[in-house]
Amino acid sequence: MSKVEDFLTKEEEQEIVEAIRMAEKETSGEIRVHIEKTTSKIPFDRALEVFQLLKMDETQLKNGVLIYLAVKDKAFVVCGDKGINDVVSDDFWVSTKEAMATQFKTGNFKQGLIDGIAKAGTQLQKYFPYEEGDTNELSNEISKG
Repeated sequence: MSKVEDFLTKEEEQEIVEAIRMAEKETSGEIRVHIEKTTSKIPFDRALEVFQLLKMDETQLKNGVLIYLAVKDKAFVVCGDKGINDVVSDDFWVSTKEAMATQFKTGNFKQGLIDGIAKAGTQLQKYFPYEEGDTNELSNEISKG
């Protein structure tokens, strides 16, 4: 499946957006999913670029998490801003990626994304709990490139 539009159905996209909304409900943290067909860059470098393009590096507590996918390349990256990087365990990003990869290998992309979102949400809730006056700083919609 090489076309971004065919990667997830509209219903699956809405389930992912709802998973983001639920994961963010009890935290000031922000989670975004970005899907594009391919990248000519090293996937991690492209993810960092997208992180900035989506203004994820501008959150107040530096607690944004990006799940980046290059569909045709079969590559994905999970990365976070300085605030969350400083508090999660050293193996958090690797274990999150492995949980997602388990689902991806069976073609269950929606569940893999939801699993990654849930793991990130749990850590964000633990270290950045919702406080009165917190606002949703970034869109929950899936961005596409």
